[in-house]
Amino acid sequence: MTPVGSLEVSQTNNATELVAADSRLLDGLSAVGLAEETIDLAPSDGFCSGASPATTAFDGINQPPQADRGHEVDDDARQGSAAYHSLAKRFAHARNAYVILPAGNRSRAYLAVKRLLDIAGAVCFILLFSPVLIVTYVVLSITTKGRAIYVQERVGLCGRTFPMYKFRTMRVDAERVQHLVKNEKDGPIFKNAVDPRITRIGRVLRSTSIDELPQLFNVLRGDMSLVGPRPPVPQEVAKYQPWQRARLRLKPGLTCLWQVSGRSEIGFEDWVRMDIWYSEHQNLGTDVKLLAKTPGSVLSRRGAY
Repeated sequence: MTPVGSLEVSQTNNATELVAADSRLLDGLSAVGLAEETIDLAPSDGFCSGASPATTAFDGINQPPQADRGHEVDDDARQGSAAYHSLAKRFAHARNAYVILPAGNRSRAYLAVKRLLDIAGAVCFILLFSPVLIVTYVVLSITTKGRAIYVQERVGLCGRTFPMYKFRTMRVDAERVQHLVKNEKDGPIFKNAVDPRITRIGRVLRSTSIDELPQLFNVLRGDMSLVGPRPPVPQEVAKYQPWQRARLRLKPGLTCLWQVSGRSEIGFEDWVRMDIWYSEHQNLGTDVKLLAKTPGSVLSRRGAY
């Protein structure tokens, strides 16, 4: 695989694509290859928002069509005005927002085979690790405050959020006291090798990656894949630079190039470059290679905390 140091990322080619909403989209976004619901990928809470060419989304429809001033508006003008207001209402939240388009290998054959492998692999791994899953759940239920399965909102394909499952490894007030813990990583991610919020059992679960086993159910649900970028939390995505949003153009996964290359030892920008590299080299061969390298990475515990 291409080493991280030799990866080059073009912010123009790999940054999140922007789609302007104009009058040509009244008949649906199919004209540009998008489903109508694609506009929902630019959430109104602004986590994908930012200064960009999208600020001109309404430049072409700043005023509804009308007749010359002082004259009665004709039927065509009325229809144009209605169309304008309908469009403006439909896409009001698109101003200053990014519409994130899927990237990577989009061939139907690859996506179909990948999904079948995800389902088969998730079922096999759940059965294989069921004793570990059950024992861990029971131990956490007895020894840890809060629910054994921690559900956290994560950002997935094209910016859609989903509930991600993992075994609880932190105290129940971890998010409330995060500001008291020093962040040792660069960029928007938060990591501390000796984070005091992590429980003793949690450290074991994290170092062995057992805490991530419940995400196999996310794979079955279709929220995640066996191979793909690790899903971020919305608070991190809000701090992304435009080119870093390119990692949101792929379905997130359990393992990835970052996962088998040192995990937390890798800086955030190199992490994003790895995800972009995967996007440009996504195929079954790459997926199989990354899956094959994952057990060795997990056993080495390198960068796992």
